Amino acid sequence: MTTASLPPSALEPADVLVLHGITGDLARKMLLPALYQLSTAGRLTCPVIGVAAGDWDDERLRRHARTAVEATGTTVDEQVFDRFAAGLSIVTGDFTEDATFERLKGALAGRGFAAHYLAIPPGLFTTVAAALARAGLNRDARLVVEKPFGHDSASARELQQELGRYFDDDHLLRVDHFLGNAAVESLMVARFANTLLAPIWHRSYVDNVQISLAEDFDVADRGSFYDAVGCLRDVVQNHLLQVLALLAMDPPSADNHAAQGLEKWRVLHAVRPMDPATTVRGQYEGYLDVPGVKPDSTTETYFATTLHVDNWRWAGVPFHLRSGKSLAVSAAEVVVELRRPPLELFRGADGQAPPNLVRFRIDGDTGIRADLLVAKGSGGHRPVQVPIGVEYASVFGRLEQPYETILGGAVSGDPEPFAFYPAVLECWRIVDPVLEPADPPLRYRPGSWGPEPAAHLPGPAGWHPLGPTLFD
Repeated sequence: MTTASLPPSALEPADVLVLHGITGDLARKMLLPALYQLSTAGRLTCPVIGVAAGDWDDERLRRHARTAVEATGTTVDEQVFDRFAAGLSIVTGDFTEDATFERLKGALAGRGFAAHYLAIPPGLFTTVAAALARAGLNRDARLVVEKPFGHDSASARELQQELGRYFDDDHLLRVDHFLGNAAVESLMVARFANTLLAPIWHRSYVDNVQISLAEDFDVADRGSFYDAVGCLRDVVQNHLLQVLALLAMDPPSADNHAAQGLEKWRVLHAVRPMDPATTVRGQYEGYLDVPGVKPDSTTETYFATTLHVDNWRWAGVPFHLRSGKSLAVSAAEVVVELRRPPLELFRGADGQAPPNLVRFRIDGDTGIRADLLVAKGSGGHRPVQVPIGVEYASVFGRLEQPYETILGGAVSGDPEPFAFYPAVLECWRIVDPVLEPADPPLRYRPGSWGPEPAAHLPGPAGWHPLGPTLFD
């Protein structure tokens, strides 16, 4: 890894955003509402051209966009929406036909630098990239691709090679919307901007780290998509390993995307590949009845594992990861357990004092919390655990949502909220040994915490409890 292979810290701002797949579910649920919010904040100043199949026209697209924004519960500001809608237009046609991209070329004539955002199935990424190149639309342009970036190490390399034929790496951005999450970004700020935390953030003080992404809902109407992907590829390979990298990386030498990416790659390169012996896969009861799911599917809806980072900072500290559907609560949280004092002078009722914990809530009611020990006023010297911390919303109000950050970066040319390709490859290397398991997943009851063998994966004490909110 050399500095010559690193992307620049700032890219060209876009004069127009081209949203391929603008009539799809991702655009309806996430992208169009995010673009409206960017308009509200004054951060979307360029037009948006959608590309999709069908017989849509500009007016239908604008009505669709309004419905999408209202569906999020947002109160629409008419003046803002009129400004946003005035910049919306659509080009229709099949993504496999060059005529579609010739029409797009006409719509882009004289527009300047374009950001092409592919909110389409991954199987179409290379098809669209090649078609853009044949139409000459890969010049003065960058390509932004949604996850997943491949389905294993080999396919990720192949996809990079194919896309690299049409867009060089300075003009290719890979989306991991967790990196656009303000609370996830705050992990690095909390670590490197606070001398309270920085000195203890290594093996001498940290006993173990637990990273959880739990969801209390099932796959709903996404059976066909989810059954082809599963929990490991959907969120563990990308989201949870990116969070691990932010927690475990060394401080970057500069405040820019290239330096941060290099440190993420370094720490991920030190992570051992996943071991099937310390991995638990599960599937919730009733999953096989979901429309679109194969009757004999062995796709996991739950995944848990323990990882080790073989470097001087983290040697001997286990990192426990878990994620699943239909669990007891929805919670995305990091729990860092600190080592106990060398001599425990103050013990709890069970003969042992509870450990100090540092918690980061990285989705939903985001915030930071430290569980410290104090003496109860009338209870003698027995310590009790007391939470101290803050919910970000109580301090900052509304936080920018992940896709607002992603789309804002795609337009402005900020590469920071996008995945670093060498780090992506390391993530695939880490999960490769467990991508094709020999045994079927274990059944678990919806509303539980997953398969029973996962309960003690972190050890006899199990996982630290997670509540529906940070301070519950």
